Amino acid sequence: MREQWKGALIRGGISVALIAFVLWRFQDRLAVVGEMLASANLAWVGLGVLLFWTAMLINAFKWWTLLRAQDIQVPFSAMANFTFVGFFFNNILPANIGGDVMRGYGLAKYTEENAGAAASVVLDRLIGLSAYMSVAALSALAVVFLTGRSDLWPLAAVAVIALVGLLTIGAFLISRRISRAVSRLLHRGFLEKIAGVWDALAGAFELYRFQYRPLAFAFLIGLTGIATTSMVNYVLSLALGGGIPLLDIFLFTPLIALVLIIPISIGGIGLSQAAYPFFYGLVGVPGELALALSLFVQAVQIFCSLPGGALWLLWKKER
Repeated sequence: MREQWKGALIRGGISVALIAFVLWRFQDRLAVVGEMLASANLAWVGLGVLLFWTAMLINAFKWWTLLRAQDIQVPFSAMANFTFVGFFFNNILPANIGGDVMRGYGLAKYTEENAGAAASVVLDRLIGLSAYMSVAALSALAVVFLTGRSDLWPLAAVAVIALVGLLTIGAFLISRRISRAVSRLLHRGFLEKIAGVWDALAGAFELYRFQYRPLAFAFLIGLTGIATTSMVNYVLSLALGGGIPLLDIFLFTPLIALVLIIPISIGGIGLSQAAYPFFYGLVGVPGELALALSLFVQAVQIFCSLPGGALWLLWKKER
């Protein structure tokens, strides 16, 4: 418990430090940022909220598809419930992994399939990130060739490398030969205590070995999810007066999502406000507009996650 509090304090300190850095960097433009937020078009904001909830339901459907491939039958309403709860905890725990733990916990309690629940959550995350990096790579290539911005080649390379890495991890988890080799290694070494856990997870992952159609379908759903999330960013940029091309939104939304996975802050606070001006500054978007967009996106995320907090309280009451 002491280590958990220590880690939380460190991440909270990093969030505060990042916020202080952003305030220092934009100290002469904070009034402009405030005016943008105050004069935002609420109709566009409302549409952004609806699109964000739609993206959450799309992600729940992707996860539900993966679970059905294991022949674990769970109502979609329950999957949506776990997804909203997980997203709520994304905003109060480090990075996005805290939410994954909570939705996996909820599913495991519901199905009593601990290994299957864990495997579905991990694979869901890998497929979702792979879809994100696919969109980032294609968008970067489109920006380079359509606008002649050759200086953005490194972003395309990063997206491709990340995509290859994610696919490699997925193949590693599903491979029977590799899983058995790891199992033998664990049973022979000092990590034998976790060998049983690995064996259970490996057995759950093996169920996906020849499930090519569900995996491909889940990937397509993931592409739909990132498209919807990108549209949230675009709609919120329109609420602030516009000025950010849609192609740039599709390029930077997945890259920023990848950065926010780094578990160094609480709910991405501070890290998001530093990432948006950096990435969008690469294509000439004014820093104050990028900062205002980051604040708007984070506010919408927090607002949209509130139903998850209410559902979590119901969990506690039922238990």
